[in-house]
Amino acid sequence: EVHLVESGGGLVQPGGSLNLSCLVSGFTFSTAWMSWVRRIPGKGLEWISGIDAGGDNTIYADSVKGRATVSRDNTKNMLYLHLSSLKSEDTALYYCVKDRPRWPDSPEVVAGWLEEVKNWGQGTQVTVSS
Repeated sequence: EVHLVESGGGLVQPGGSLNLSCLVSGFTFSTAWMSWVRRIPGKGLEWISGIDAGGDNTIYADSVKGRATVSRDNTKNMLYLHLSSLKSEDTALYYCVKDRPRWPDSPEVVAGWLEEVKNWGQGTQVTVSS
């Protein structure tokens, strides 16, 4: 059974930064692309970042590009996201998810991929506010 346990969220002031973590079990983590997805209040789900199995290739949505760094530790089955220069628009529930959209630049492809995601954790809430 797949388990995804996100942590690290909290209340952060605008301009601040935070580190999110995700502990994964139930599949071979070291062979899987992983992604971070967030649910923004009133806007639905947004894919924001992906990392390949070896951690050598990373991809980001424009909304976080330059402010986000995704990483992983395959020895610990852990996925991480560092997000800096936080804005109120980053307020969301953050999830780690197995796999990634094939063409992250296509909203239609991303939306279709999100509909196919079967396993979700409880998410970790990030609130950016002064």
